[in-house]
Amino acid sequence: MDVDKPIVTQAMINAYDEYTHLTLDRRSFMEKLTKLTGSAGAAAAIAPLLAANKASAEIVAANDSRLETKDVTYPGSTGEMKGYLAQPKGASGKLGGVIIIHENRGLNPHIRDIARRITLEGFIALAPDFLSPLGGTPEDEDKARDMFNKLDPALTVANAEASLIFLSKLDGSNGKVGAVGFCWGGGVINRFATKSPELKAGVAYYGMQPAAADVPKIKAALMLHYAGLDDRINAGIDAYRKELQAGGKTFEIFVYDGANHAFNNDTSAARYDKKAADLAWGRTVDFLKKHLA
Repeated sequence: MDVDKPIVTQAMINAYDEYTHLTLDRRSFMEKLTKLTGSAGAAAAIAPLLAANKASAEIVAANDSRLETKDVTYPGSTGEMKGYLAQPKGASGKLGGVIIIHENRGLNPHIRDIARRITLEGFIALAPDFLSPLGGTPEDEDKARDMFNKLDPALTVANAEASLIFLSKLDGSNGKVGAVGFCWGGGVINRFATKSPELKAGVAYYGMQPAAADVPKIKAALMLHYAGLDDRINAGIDAYRKELQAGGKTFEIFVYDGANHAFNNDTSAARYDKKAADLAWGRTVDFLKKHLA
């Protein structure tokens, strides 16, 4: 046991989740963390373990020789969209496309890495910057989080559809497009599925559920991943399942016991759960291969 390593409790993780998803008030968060840890120094040491670390975001190198990657722009619903495109080199035959929808931090190195990972599984991946209408993702993640409250939810879904159209028409695409979203992006997946008849498959990681009245409009097959300790998001699971069943929708729901919200994000030391992340990723890849072939 490393006696010098700070101990992160569930209460600290819950406080961070409240800060990043509800209050966006860093001063109050640090005050609460100081009370939980016992000192300002301990709080300062633990805060980085709760947050995402950009330095550890790269699992697949940006210059991986198996891939072709580039920043792109394309027509959005009302203006230009920015994004990151990853394609396999030398692919034989046409491939399905996957839109990667970021968390409430915007298009950051971790999401670019997710795009590269999914590309190595045999897809063309597009990671749009949904903050494009506001100028794009800033370097400061606190500033990025503040910007999400200014986004028009309807415009966000419309830009997801524009991303689908762009991806489906790329050379090498078979025209079938799915989407994977995390946290804020998981909620976008659920809303996007209620609006897009062309979306073939949607995978939502710990995403907010859509309005019950919109569920009958869903055409896409869905895979929904939830963290067992994520009470805030999980409160809507039962009602969503009921509506999906009533509508005869194609869906799978998985709850990962003992895992926290954002368990897939390997840049966050305190919340990342490798066992849950690996299991969910394997299920996600198999699901996309089934529906986008």
